[in-house]
Amino acid sequence: MNHRHLLLAAAIGTAVLSLSACKKEAAPETTAPAASAAPAESADEFIARVNAELKAMYPEMTSAQWLSSTYINDDSARVAAKANERWLTILNGWIEQAGKYDGQPMSEDTKRAINLLKLSTSMPAPRDPAKLGELTRIATKMEGDYGSGEYCTGEGDAKQCRQLGELEQVLARSRDYDKQLDAWQGWHATAAPMRKDYQRFVELVNEGAREMGFADAGAMWRSAYDMPAEQVGPETDRLWEQVKPLYEQLHCYTRSKLVKSYGKDKGEVAGGMIPAHLAGNMWQQDWSNLWDMLEPYAGAGSLDITAALEKQHQANLSAALAKPGATASAESRFKAQREAELLTARQMTERAEDFYVSLGMPKLPESYWQNTQFIKPLDRNVVCHASAWDMNMGGEDGKSPDVRTKMCITPTEENFTTIYHELGHIYYDLAYNPQQPLFQGGANDGFHEAIGDTIVLAMTPRYLSSIGLVDQPQESREAVINNQMRMALSGVSFLPFGLMIDRWRWGVFDGSIKPEQYNAKWWELKAKYQGVAPATARGEDLFDPGAKYHVPGNTPYTRYFLARVLQFQFYKGLCDAAGYTGPLNECSFYGNKEAGQKFWAMLNKGASQPWQATLNELTGTQKLDAAPLLEYFSPLQEWLKQQNEGQMCGWEASAGAPAPAPAANAG
Repeated sequence: MNHRHLLLAAAIGTAVLSLSACKKEAAPETTAPAASAAPAESADEFIARVNAELKAMYPEMTSAQWLSSTYINDDSARVAAKANERWLTILNGWIEQAGKYDGQPMSEDTKRAINLLKLSTSMPAPRDPAKLGELTRIATKMEGDYGSGEYCTGEGDAKQCRQLGELEQVLARSRDYDKQLDAWQGWHATAAPMRKDYQRFVELVNEGAREMGFADAGAMWRSAYDMPAEQVGPETDRLWEQVKPLYEQLHCYTRSKLVKSYGKDKGEVAGGMIPAHLAGNMWQQDWSNLWDMLEPYAGAGSLDITAALEKQHQANLSAALAKPGATASAESRFKAQREAELLTARQMTERAEDFYVSLGMPKLPESYWQNTQFIKPLDRNVVCHASAWDMNMGGEDGKSPDVRTKMCITPTEENFTTIYHELGHIYYDLAYNPQQPLFQGGANDGFHEAIGDTIVLAMTPRYLSSIGLVDQPQESREAVINNQMRMALSGVSFLPFGLMIDRWRWGVFDGSIKPEQYNAKWWELKAKYQGVAPATARGEDLFDPGAKYHVPGNTPYTRYFLARVLQFQFYKGLCDAAGYTGPLNECSFYGNKEAGQKFWAMLNKGASQPWQATLNELTGTQKLDAAPLLEYFSPLQEWLKQQNEGQMCGWEASAGAPAPAPAANAG
């Protein structure tokens, strides 16, 4: 996400248990609770026991997953797979017991907790022990394969291998068409071997979902939104229709600039779509790296955050190199460089923490600074995809909360805003830690992703200037448009991508997308929603969906689309709470305790009540609504319409998939 995609740990459970790929570990040699034990307890007693046992086993579960993500090797994969197997066995036992309380008297809290328990994994496992073990091995293998993936060229001494981060830099910084295409194709090729594993994975999770009473795994995912599952698709379609005109204008403007830079033969694909490898991002979900060609007004309200962070890093490096002196050995200089990298990463994180603390929220516990992975280790493979972790549900045996993030931070604007995003997850964890374990989760999964992104919206030019990161902002229309464009290139460009991934997976899970259609249907959906296409043919020998972490990591993705809508609703609610009355896009509530108190009160509710009630407490409405998003970007949308006047905006999706029909802008 990383956003930017910004993200919780991979494959978080739909409502609770926020951990990568749902790999949860139980105590060694623990077996599933016997179903026959259920009648001896009331429903309230059953949930009390589940909460106690869950919290007791949670630290061991999270440790296994943390190791599998930060020490990728056969040993950690084996431990994580076995941990996941034990956890899912226990969870299946609990879910089977929970079914015996249908129609029985219980408190409203217990009724909600039982429902959350049934939906507490995005990876429903078959009851058959052999199949359950197979599922956990496949899940662990796919995540490990993604984390260790690399694209190699050359042979012998000339062999060069690059991982995702290096290949992403080519897309971000190079403007050489062929080098960009090579990097894009190289990373996507690493996913091809996952295809067979993923097909079997789908078969197994569907079997687990059916055993739990759902039609398939996708139907189970859609059941976690405090509304009938069949309404989730139409509801997200309604929101997409609200924001699609804004996206189409941004797409039109971006395509015209790509054509200007690369020529019409390379800058667009037939039908008016954007070439996948030219969007500055491996998945076309964030176009911020195209700023050099998309900046509306050169230098107006300049917010070169990356340059400011790099300057800070160079100062740290100079200070670190000065310690050993000019005659220092190569080893000493290398250690100084690593010291400076770590210091810069910590300083960036401290700056993000300061925003939350300014609202009246607590400082991060000392264990956060001791246990977090700030920069990429040099001695092992890790999953660099940013994630936030609650390791012990608020502490056990008198210990303080153990929360941490996992990143490979470099001094860039994208990483800087990602830190603010990830700390949103951490502060949500800390706020709802007093809740019972089964209520320790977001009101819905989109809430969890929206918290930090709400703070990112408040990182206005005036705020960035107040913390000394950029110069005093210019007050001009040009500066406003530049800042809006900067936000839209990460936020608006993401919207259709946030929708299409689960549209693909829902089809895979319900069988409407067959295994022999995996790649073709992926690109049909990307054409339909994003208006992007590959520059060269992509056959069924490839598995391009697997090149995005959340597919092999099995993380439901609709949450990120919902989060983009919710963050603007939260933002407007907090600006109102702060007493702000100006243009929405200029609001920052940094340092406002009233806004912070209202935010913390919402976070504290966790999953203890339907998300509609929680949303209403902050915003005054129970309805998801993209109107605040459109209000925020209204200056940019009008400007884009003017810039695109006379252009044939929209695109024709390939393979017959419906898409916006080309139409001349009326201006």
